Amino acid sequence: MSTTPESPESRSGALPHFAHRVSPTLVEVPASARAGMRVPVHVWADEELWRQIARDRTLLQIVNVATLPGIAGVAHAMPDAHEGYGFPVGGVAAFRARDGIISPGGVGYDINCGVRLLAAEVGHGQVKNRLEPIVGDLARSIPSGTGKGSHLRFTAAELDRVLGEGCSFLAERGLATAADLTTIEAGGALPAADPGSVSERAKQRGGGQLGSIGSGNHFVEVQKVDRIFDTAAAEALGLWKGQLTVLIHTGSRGLGHQVCTDYVRGMDAVMARHGIELPDRELACAPFDSPEGKRYFGAMCAAANFAFSNRQAITWAAREVFRRALGEEDGRLRLIYDVAHNMAKPERHGDEDLLVHRKGATRAFGPSHPETPAAYREIGQPVLIPGSMGTASYVLVGTDEGFGLSFGSTCHGAGRAMSRTAAKKVQKGNEVRKALEDQGIIVRCASAGELAEEAPHAYKDVDRVVDVVHDAGLARKVARLVPLGVVKG
Repeated sequence: MSTTPESPESRSGALPHFAHRVSPTLVEVPASARAGMRVPVHVWADEELWRQIARDRTLLQIVNVATLPGIAGVAHAMPDAHEGYGFPVGGVAAFRARDGIISPGGVGYDINCGVRLLAAEVGHGQVKNRLEPIVGDLARSIPSGTGKGSHLRFTAAELDRVLGEGCSFLAERGLATAADLTTIEAGGALPAADPGSVSERAKQRGGGQLGSIGSGNHFVEVQKVDRIFDTAAAEALGLWKGQLTVLIHTGSRGLGHQVCTDYVRGMDAVMARHGIELPDRELACAPFDSPEGKRYFGAMCAAANFAFSNRQAITWAAREVFRRALGEEDGRLRLIYDVAHNMAKPERHGDEDLLVHRKGATRAFGPSHPETPAAYREIGQPVLIPGSMGTASYVLVGTDEGFGLSFGSTCHGAGRAMSRTAAKKVQKGNEVRKALEDQGIIVRCASAGELAEEAPHAYKDVDRVVDVVHDAGLARKVARLVPLGVVKG
């Protein structure tokens, strides 16, 4: 073909001849676009988001994913998709459990990076004069930054219980409530976790980090509900306009990163033995049913349990901060939901058992799915979409329609529009801080470089991304949240 998914034409922003627009929110690349593709590709994007996605290697990467053994249905790129390691961030792909693969690059280095939303009992107007000390106390109480450790301490045996049991072990330690466990994806514990498949190096890196944010785009934000789109769904979630909320965005820290590093290397060494040939070595994988595949899956589930527990420990710290500031009653923080966006999970779709890889993509199950929490069966599973500093975040709910359209998946954020290096050239960290403070947003971040890298201009328009998801039927908008105070790594 004269034009292929890796050609200059495909990255110009124009729709290349091998692709066609199915609807205002969907572009399809057929399996005939390139030799080796086993399934078509769906890119969920309007014209502007398509132009942004086409600027880097996202399209090439998702086409590469479509060549992997055992892939089922369609490979998807969400509207926030951008270039990643092997798989694009914002990529969704499902592989048959009986003859498909599992790929660390399809999960990502930050296993179970995810988002958790806490709702306060009070509105912004009641506490606006106390927000600055609250944000300051959050920054002191929740360690942040590369390598920064936690205030909590666990023995080696206790860490193995965190890896094996997730948030249920934290409940035993008094850091989680029974109600919390009902509103976390998978109850905050994946039963297939195998702490023995996690290397000692990974445990050393993450053992002292439980209850910390990390760096990059991770944060704890104090927000308020700015707009309600679906009154009935908002009431079911317990959200109301003006309400104070806390959004937590972080993952498995150094432990998850090391698990990915360990298994990318290990799978790269055994692919030839399994007869796997790849268009990109970053897609390193192994059959899901192989010894290597099973070990990685056990380690991935253990790292995911660590990430659920990390967000739970941060929740405990945030609750203590709010109690100190507002008292026992007004300071209560209720967990609305916690959802992952870097995971590979066994799921039943139609008549097939699949392993669904969601990398920078969020599970979005509808009202009828048995894994949707009982409290939300009337509206669907909550979907939490964090913005970048200074921009809105969203609460959505999954749809039954979306389950068939995208394996019950949707976007995970705004998605980067430029690299961290490029972002730092546009605006310096102190300029980003001043711009946020001029908007009335309280900022706590020790690193000017981190602020520059994560500035709002470095990301796509989250309102546009969420509109595509809503209009396509992948998930439904419920509420828009705006930041009041930001704690960054």
